[in-house]
Amino acid sequence: MDKYKEEFIEFMVDSEVLKFGEFTLKSGRKSPFFMNAGAYVTGSQLKKLGEYYAKAIHSTYGDDFDVLFGPAYKGIPISVVTAIAYSELYGKEVRYCSDRKEEKDHGADKGSFLGSKLKDGDRVVMIEDVTTSGKSMEETVPKVKGAADVEIKGLMVSLNRMEKGTGDKSALDEIKEKYGFDANAIVNMDEVVEHLYNKPCNGKVVIDDSIKTAIDAYYEQYGVK
Repeated sequence: MDKYKEEFIEFMVDSEVLKFGEFTLKSGRKSPFFMNAGAYVTGSQLKKLGEYYAKAIHSTYGDDFDVLFGPAYKGIPISVVTAIAYSELYGKEVRYCSDRKEEKDHGADKGSFLGSKLKDGDRVVMIEDVTTSGKSMEETVPKVKGAADVEIKGLMVSLNRMEKGTGDKSALDEIKEKYGFDANAIVNMDEVVEHLYNKPCNGKVVIDDSIKTAIDAYYEQYGVK
């Protein structure tokens, strides 16, 4: 596993973004782990978050893109900090763009988007926190495609939960099949378990035998190979 992936796993735990226990998801599933990117709240946390996204995007897509698109609401700050980090780490200026939940009908920046306007020929990397069902793409992809003649290079999320989306495939695989672009994550849950199981993270074991058993049972029901 790449060093930045190991660091990112510990960063999620340290920031209390990735937690283990018993959680009810929006889908109604009872999950032994939960990720909330809204818990990144400090300047140093957001700076690091942008750097991890930038490293994962660079590793996956290289410099072959022009725009980072972060869907409202959680994707907005992620796209901003990643654009900053990409400039600092790789010396490439990429633009950020996000959608508005409600269209603005006044002022110089009226319309459906924040940040850079999308232009014909733009190569776009979509950026989100996590996707369980992939439903957010149902709204976002038509908006992006409808704004200009762009090429969506792919999607990058923080964590691949590696569970079934609306069918028998993972949400990321469903997105790739439905929309025709790659969908990737900084880390997946196999990597999280491998790195944290019965190993101290800042002096505390967060995936012990009982949590590992609960995770295994969860994947027996909802997991994908």
